[in-house]
Amino acid sequence: MTDTAIAPSLPSSPPARPGRGLLRWENLSVALLLIGTAVVYLWNLGVNGWANSFYAAAVQSGAHSWKAFFFGSSDWGNSITVDKTPASLWPMEISARLFGMHPWSMMLPQVLLGVASVALLWATLRRTHGSAAGVLGGLALAVTPVAALMFRFNNPDALLVFLMIAAVWAMTRALEDGRWRWLVLCGVLVGFGFLAKQLQVLLVLPALAVTYLIAGPPRVLTRLLQLCAAGVAMVAGAGWWVLVAQLWPAASRPYFGGSEHNSIIELTLGYNGLGRLGVGSSSPFPGPPGGHLPKGGFFGSSAGITRMFQETVGGQIGWLIPAAVALLIAGILLRGKASRTDPQRAALLLWGGWMLVTGLVFSFMQGIFHQYYTVALAPAVAGTAGLGAVMVWRGRDRMWVRFAAALAVALSTAAAILLLSRTPDFVPWLRWVVLVVGILATVALLVPRPHGLAVPAAVAAVLTALAGPVAFSLQTIGTPHSGGIVLAGPKTQFGDFPFGPPPTQDEPKGGKATPGQPNGHGTPADANTPAGQKNKGHQGPPFGGPPDPALITKLRDGGPNHTWTAASVGSMASSDLQLEAGYPVMPIGGFAGGDPSPTLQQFQDYVAHGRIHYFIGRPEQMRGGPGSRDRTSAASEITRWVEQHYSATTIGELPVYDLTAPKNAAR
Repeated sequence: MTDTAIAPSLPSSPPARPGRGLLRWENLSVALLLIGTAVVYLWNLGVNGWANSFYAAAVQSGAHSWKAFFFGSSDWGNSITVDKTPASLWPMEISARLFGMHPWSMMLPQVLLGVASVALLWATLRRTHGSAAGVLGGLALAVTPVAALMFRFNNPDALLVFLMIAAVWAMTRALEDGRWRWLVLCGVLVGFGFLAKQLQVLLVLPALAVTYLIAGPPRVLTRLLQLCAAGVAMVAGAGWWVLVAQLWPAASRPYFGGSEHNSIIELTLGYNGLGRLGVGSSSPFPGPPGGHLPKGGFFGSSAGITRMFQETVGGQIGWLIPAAVALLIAGILLRGKASRTDPQRAALLLWGGWMLVTGLVFSFMQGIFHQYYTVALAPAVAGTAGLGAVMVWRGRDRMWVRFAAALAVALSTAAAILLLSRTPDFVPWLRWVVLVVGILATVALLVPRPHGLAVPAAVAAVLTALAGPVAFSLQTIGTPHSGGIVLAGPKTQFGDFPFGPPPTQDEPKGGKATPGQPNGHGTPADANTPAGQKNKGHQGPPFGGPPDPALITKLRDGGPNHTWTAASVGSMASSDLQLEAGYPVMPIGGFAGGDPSPTLQQFQDYVAHGRIHYFIGRPEQMRGGPGSRDRTSAASEITRWVEQHYSATTIGELPVYDLTAPKNAAR
């Protein structure tokens, strides 16, 4: 039996060139999609202030120093890098060099990457399933709440997501004609994705390799050789920077933050590799009170198959996952006996494989897991849903296909009701509208030969699936977010309470969070900053507040004649000081204060040569925080040495030590 007999309404190749009317509809829909995405993402762009000041300080440094630019230094004194490879910072740093260092100039490249990601997703889906699939997939990505958050935030994920989509686009071209150049380009894009966020880019790799091995046009030996060439290109795409960074003399470059032995390889395989999966690497964080850290649950979720739908994760990404899985299965069945190289089945394997691998890894990883990581899953879910929706629409003459379409709508309705029910005070009528419209759409899709109901049912299905994500995304865009752990959408009714059981009646849920510890929603107290309070992320000293103006004035006055106007333990304190003062502030010990950089001897040499003006200590209530529990750490040794040899002046709540005036100077 031929494939045509099995699926007469599903062409095995891209649709023929559309007529003028259809082409006009395509152009209009794509224009509305991209212009609408750009306008919405650009609206109120400065609301997040410096967003994650850990990365904002690195952008500021790269705008001042090309060495800081190349390595991703936290400060342009080049003492230490952020704990990632630097490519994600480069677009923001170039923008800051062109337009000055402002929140909007820093965020503009992130927005452009978001719009480009939507456009590239549309173009990729269109090649195999037509413009309707592309528009649906692009729209689904644009309104996914975690995407609406991260394409307006300065974390590394915007460039990572764009490069992952670009790699899938290149592989789609390779699946069409089997040319070597597309495989090589795909490898280069994955390699460059490593420079954006290291091993996370490899989540797309299994789908790329397996799909081409199954559906690539050449013979099997040629396919294997081409995949090897792609692997070499991938190594080259990342290796050029790694090689230069590793061979650069350690004495003349910054310390690689997040590594124990000043090695980018160690950082890649340890803290940002196996450590994220929970294998053989310790967390840089001190842990909750009592020292009991639940695996994978430090930031408000626990590992398991349900993680993508848990309290603090589901609203980010969970809306379309059930429907996408159902549509993936239906699409594969529809292409059942198609040829090995069938482009539509290959596209399903590519996007669906990316979705399944990424979703399972995120669900079961036992190490550090942030909810915003799921933005790397968003394009795969959107692409799979767009492809599957178009395929079941074209095959709706069959009863089982109508059932699959109705099942997908029912699943998306159920997911929306579940997620919206966790925010009962947020647009309370929406979940009831979604329920009613979802039921009507589900029933209408089951009707054979609906005689005019098909299009309204399809529209109702799309509205059901996207109403919740749209509402969450608009709320996200209108709400300030800052700090290292941020969530899209409104706060949920109940948290996952990663540090123990829910609060008792004596400690009401939603009460004041302990400084430096997550609140009842599994996020830091500053994760969703109240409107109008910009630049007050948890990196401000003390946590949760901005730097004291008197301290900033002091740092500015003392900054011009020193490499670092000040030093402070950990990037959480130093980043905001540097951003506000406009002079480099050394983050002793890197992000959490635990890195051996600088050593006590190095710090003493810096002080002896007048390179550091002030040392900023911690307020009394913050003693014993990150980087200070281990009294043998470099940060602890430096702190004790400063306290022994210099006198403190309290500014606000912070002890400030003038390193140019030792205690015994007058003797």
